[in-house]
Amino acid sequence: MRIVFGALSLLVVLAIVGVLAKKQLGAGVAPATPGSVSADGTVTVPTGTPKQQVDQFKKAAEAAVQQTAPVPDEAK
Repeated sequence: MRIVFGALSLLVVLAIVGVLAKKQLGAGVAPATPGSVSADGTVTVPTGTPKQQVDQFKKAAEAAVQQTAPVPDEAK
């Protein structure tokens, strides 16, 4: 009797997981587009050869590091 109850419980759980997975896969999520989103919300797609893309990334990373952080006002 315990084996039958255990098997039925397993089948019920499997059916629930199957239904949830089907809903999740059928949600119609749009595929992500390659590229990055700039500060103004536009998507920039890398162009050029892979070496040029790496150089563009290095320049952008160096520019981000070079920016000064805003200094918070000291409490008086």
